[in-house]
Amino acid sequence: MEQESNKTFFERFVHSQASGSIILIIAAITAVIWANSKWADLYHYLSHLEIGVIFAGKTYQMGLAHWVKDGLMTIFFFVVGLEIKREVLLGELSSLRKASLPVLAAVGGSVTPALLYFYFNRSGPALSGWGIPMATDIAFAIGILALLGKRVPNGLKLFLTALAIVDDLIAVLVIAIFYTAEIHVMSLVVAAFFLFLFFMAVKSKTKRPFLYLFPAIGVWASFMVSGIHATIAGVLIALLVPVKSQIDPGQFLDQIKKSLERLGQTGPLTRGSLTYNKQQWKLVEEIYLAADDMIPPGIFLEKHLHPVQAFVILPLFALFAAGVTINASIIASFPGPVSLGIMIGLIFGKQIGIMAFSWLAIACKIADLPQGVTWSHVWGVSILAGIGFTMSIFISELGLGSQTLIDEAKISIFIASFIAGIAGYFILKKTLPLEATT
Repeated sequence: MEQESNKTFFERFVHSQASGSIILIIAAITAVIWANSKWADLYHYLSHLEIGVIFAGKTYQMGLAHWVKDGLMTIFFFVVGLEIKREVLLGELSSLRKASLPVLAAVGGSVTPALLYFYFNRSGPALSGWGIPMATDIAFAIGILALLGKRVPNGLKLFLTALAIVDDLIAVLVIAIFYTAEIHVMSLVVAAFFLFLFFMAVKSKTKRPFLYLFPAIGVWASFMVSGIHATIAGVLIALLVPVKSQIDPGQFLDQIKKSLERLGQTGPLTRGSLTYNKQQWKLVEEIYLAADDMIPPGIFLEKHLHPVQAFVILPLFALFAAGVTINASIIASFPGPVSLGIMIGLIFGKQIGIMAFSWLAIACKIADLPQGVTWSHVWGVSILAGIGFTMSIFISELGLGSQTLIDEAKISIFIASFIAGIAGYFILKKTLPLEATT
């Protein structure tokens, strides 16, 4: 327990992502086996099981899989938003010099796979899937890196994490801008109103959860009918959550010191004295509220939502999204243009884009390789970045209208992610130092 508390936030973040990747892959394998077993009808029945509410005489309902993808995944995107804001304000993206390498690497690793996909799919219904090979699954990528233990330099872990977070930001922007059908302006106006209410609740530092939850649900519901994917609401809400302490450290220490001194003058402090000594109760409450203001809300939420995201939300998403029915028609036409675009984009496009843009950043002297990191290590990480999975599957369901194309895309994502994971692991295993580095 003491060891866990001594870990930095970054170490806990990496640990939760690495552990969650194991559960994620189990869920994905379960989905594929289940969807192709004699219990496949049960799988599809549960996926389409209608769940909803009746309000003012109207019924609002969605299938279970839809609730997971548009409801629970909003929490996933909320955590992504918190990660992005934390890194921009406090982490590896907080200065131009620190941010240049992972940002340019992520841009190269997103644009190049999209162009390779476009090369194979220049027209027709498959064209809209160009965003599929752009994504990197941070949980799987960090999970593979974690298998190499202490041999991995901290600089390489930070580089991969920052790269994947920028990659997530690019994916969020792509979903918001390019995978939006018809926009309903009034719904966005209502969403803006609820965002304002959430912002006012944050500014007021209210301790009442309802005053945050009500406008947050309002933002999500408004986006549901706006034409923009509802999960974007999670990112926008996250950007309003402070990731720094809401009280100055000097003020906090001074307030705690004064409250403790006054508390010592109120008589004996026992387990039961607060029940009748109102002055003691007030002073202890002051200490509690000051400590609560000192804990950054964004970091607090990210810490407590990471396990929910890693061990509940993403496995449920994988369970309902990865269930591809493999039949003769898919096998006969595999690999097709969609498959080639995705697999070549993820396996080779990621490598080419990340390596080329990283080299450009170093050559132009706007960034430096992290301490202890070599170009061989960057190459290994660029291969790991080809593990698309979560975001790639998510975008495939948004971008491809045909279920046949979606199934083909998912199979391609599985194959490419598996190859990228294995190849990246062995490249790094061969090139990393045999002893632990810092």
